[in-house]
Parts: sequence; structure tokens; C-alpha cells
Amino acid sequence: MSEAGLFARLARMLAVAGGLLLLAASALTVVSGLSRWLTSQPVRGDFEMVSVACGVAVMAFLALGTLRRSNIFVDSFTSWLPARANGVIDAFWHLVWAAVMALLAWRMGVGGIEGMRNGVRTIGLLAMPYGWAIALGSACFALTAVIALLWVPRLLRGRADGA
Repeated sequence: MSEAGLFARLARMLAVAGGLLLLAASALTVVSGLSRWLTSQPVRGDFEMVSVACGVAVMAFLALGTLRRSNIFVDSFTSWLPARANGVIDAFWHLVWAAVMALLAWRMGVGGIEGMRNGVRTIGLLAMPYGWAIALGSACFALTAVIALLWVPRLLRGRADGA
């Protein structure tokens, strides 16, 4: 699949944003650990911020992983089959993956909207609102579903190489 299209660009941007979130969470962890060591006081709410950042980051990588077909593939039982048969099997599993991602996107979208409306917050020192993070996760799942669906016709035509 071409990595030049709109969905591919969105997947790359999300993955970069997820990487930056992980770097920020790592930096916060280091700063908090040093602060705890030097002053016996960690950064206030570090666990809350790191957990939300890491959760969003993980969801941000799914679309790019699907675009590049770098998710875990188990072909122990099908490697001996003709390429066309493997393409049909892979297309089926991409459909299943798309359906699961679409279901998660839908339910997380509902949860994100309700969370923002109800002001759901983390349990901890900061009590950060995180309905926005749930809604962002919904968008990540939706993009992953679309990209998985875009693979299906290519796989059925035997174009698993991405052309």
C-alpha cells in the first residue's frame, strides 16, 4: 500500500505524535525519579500523566503498524500454501481486524463523549480530565480500521508487497 495517501500521512503523524508522547513520558519519569532521589519529592501526579500519555501513545501506533503490516503474523500453518491462498487468508484477518478496530472506535467514541460531558477524571493527585484521551483513542482505532480495510482488496489481488 502506498505510504503517500492521506490515511498513510495521518498514520505517520499519529505515530510521530505517539513517539513524542512516549519521549515526554520517559523524560517525566526521569525527572520525577531524580526529584525523588534529590529532594524526596517526586513530580506531583507523575503516575497519572505517564499512564495517560502511554495509553494514548500505544493507540497512536496501531494505524502505522497496520499500514506497514508490521503487526504480529503467525503463518506456521499456512507458509506452504500458494501466495494467492495466503492473500485470501490475510484479507480475511484484515477484515476481522478492521471490524474489531471499528467496534472499539465506536464504543470509545461514545465513552469519550460521555467522559467529556461528565468530566471523568483520573483517580489521583491531579484528577486530570481524560475524556479527550478516550476520544483520541477512538480516532486512532477508526484510522486503523480504515487502513485495514484498504489492505483487503490488495491482498485479494495478491498485492501483499504493498504495490
